[in-house]
Amino acid sequence: MDVRLGGVCRLTTSGPDGVDSPTKIVYREVTKPERLVYDHGDAGEPGNSRVTVTFAEEGRETRVTLRILFPSAAARETMATKYHAGEVVNQSLNRVGERLAETMAGSPMANDLVITRVFDAPRETVFKAWTEVERLKRWWGPKNFTNPVCEMDARPGGAIRIHMRAPDGAVYPMTGVVREIAAPERMVFGSAALDENGHALFEVLSTVTFAERGGKTEMTLRLRVTKATAKGAPYMAGMDAGWRQSLERLASEVDR
Repeated sequence: MDVRLGGVCRLTTSGPDGVDSPTKIVYREVTKPERLVYDHGDAGEPGNSRVTVTFAEEGRETRVTLRILFPSAAARETMATKYHAGEVVNQSLNRVGERLAETMAGSPMANDLVITRVFDAPRETVFKAWTEVERLKRWWGPKNFTNPVCEMDARPGGAIRIHMRAPDGAVYPMTGVVREIAAPERMVFGSAALDENGHALFEVLSTVTFAERGGKTEMTLRLRVTKATAKGAPYMAGMDAGWRQSLERLASEVDR
């Protein structure tokens, strides 16, 4: 792969049936990071086309638009019906999403998300706000969220189940397990954000430490993404902001 004007990419895909399909790409435009234009295949070959890919920034997400221009309507129809080009492209983009989610899960940004905050309260009070259900449900989640389901068995191996409800009524369920707990210094728990079918969108290992600072408490929250899916990527992108809003609510709960 030589990604520059006039550069060539050669690749061979191997299907489940063992059939190899060689491909040649010639780059006609490379505008980083907004746009790629390339010729796919040589003239006269099945699938020969001009492909334009654009990358549009939408907040912390990226909209990818891929357009394929075939030399004739007949060629387009053949690729769509015989070779299922649309389905092939969608499957490929889904794999891109999965790969990016894996990359996010393994990146320093996701793995080393650390938030430290000092609360004007004894550490026993702050620790209890994390481990006593009635206190936890009052502050857990971003601003204006509520927790119609909030369960925590604060012991090693204990289960966690929280359903956060957004102001628009959408519910975001989460399950987890307490890994370690040492009152009032430290707790470690794993959690998984779930989709509408109960499948994990992403999983996080959270370590919370509580240090006494002259009658106040310095709390450090370390978040490590241990598993991710493409569908979960937008939620992970908002994890930092969501947690900071939650800790604002925690401060309202415990500060004197």
